[in-house]
Order: sequence, then structure tokens, then C-alpha cells
Amino acid sequence: MAYSLFDIAGPVMIGPSSSHTAGAVKIGQFARAVFDKTPSKVTFYMHGSFATVSAGHATDKALMAGIMKFKTSDPQIKNALNIAKKLGIAYKFAKTDLGPEFHPNTVKIVLEAPGKKSMEVIGSSIGGGSARIVKINDFDVDIKAIAGKYKYLVISHSNDSAVLTEVLQKITKFDKYYIAGIQSAHIDNHSLTILNLEGRDLSLKQVLELAKVKGVEFVRSLTKLD
Repeated sequence: MAYSLFDIAGPVMIGPSSSHTAGAVKIGQFARAVFDKTPSKVTFYMHGSFATVSAGHATDKALMAGIMKFKTSDPQIKNALNIAKKLGIAYKFAKTDLGPEFHPNTVKIVLEAPGKKSMEVIGSSIGGGSARIVKINDFDVDIKAIAGKYKYLVISHSNDSAVLTEVLQKITKFDKYYIAGIQSAHIDNHSLTILNLEGRDLSLKQVLELAKVKGVEFVRSLTKLD
């Protein structure tokens, strides 16, 4: 949970392409962070140009590197697939068509691990090494990887306004935090809420306190924890 999507080396990156390599690393980093566990199996469904040029632009290696928490500047990105094999992480790349509404540089990542519910994350590399997450499981989201701008929390919880109210009240009691933005998606009796926080880094203790709120399934911090 202490892993940070945005604890990244900015424009310092391994090529050959910021969109197909650095952006892909960030998508993999995000998927690993929100899954909150090293997966035993990962399936990458490659859409658009990701599907057609992934091997030539090292997109496959970059995505796997992100899953293993490599930074965009790590020279070992080129060996990511071999490293994954040595770590016992099974992986598969498949071409797919997610639909015309998705950016050409898009991938759906399915992460699995024993004793844990699988998770799906859809992300797009939108140019210049930037990434955008548009789906977590069945929930539509909009999370942009803008280094250092916000401290993101992803909260999975029951569709009861009292649950989110209690979470927000706890955050306002934390020292020196400001809620800059909230987005929530709802399916049946379940919700996924993304909070954009401004202020100093959250602590692991604070995140665990939020996770203890009745009705909360999980809380994931996508920024580095103190």
C-alpha cells in the first residue's frame, strides 16, 4: 500500500517511445498499486496501436515492468519479461478491440493472485509519457498521472452515503489536508470513490484508519506514504 504511482522520475525514461514505453510503465505501476499485491498471473489485452506495435516499441516489456514496480528510468525494463518468469509471474498478451471510445494506446490488465479477487484495470497512454486510467473493474474513472499534482486515494465501499461521509470526516481531521476533488461511480449497492488530496503525504496509519470504516472494502493510496 506504500507504493506510489507518482513516485516516478518524470521525463527521465527508457525508450524507444514515451507513449508506448514510459506511459505503459505508468499504467502497469497503477494496476499493481491498486491491486496491492504482486500478482501470480497477469493478462494484458492490447487495444489499437498497443496491439499492433507493442513488441517493436517494447510496450509489452514496459507494462510488465510497471507491474513489478520498476521506474520509467530503469534500464532493466528491457529484461522485464525474463525477470517476471524468474519471479514466477505468469503473463499473457492478447490483441483485442475495446471499442472506438478508447484511446488507441490502451490496455486492459487483468491481475490475479491466490486467495484474492481478480482485478481489471483499463489505462491509456496519452502522450509524452503521461497515462490516464479510465476503468477499475466495472467502474468508470478518470485518473490522470500528473506527477506531484494530487495525492490520490481509491476507496471501494458500500453504496451508503454515511460510509463516504465518515471517510471524509476522518480526512478533514487529519492535519494539513485539503480535498481538491471527488469522483464516485456506483453499481448496484457498491461504489468506487477517487479522492484528490492536497497537502503532505499521507501515512500508512492514516490509510489503515480509513480502511477500518464500516462499509469500506479497501483503500489504496496511489502516492507515497510516510
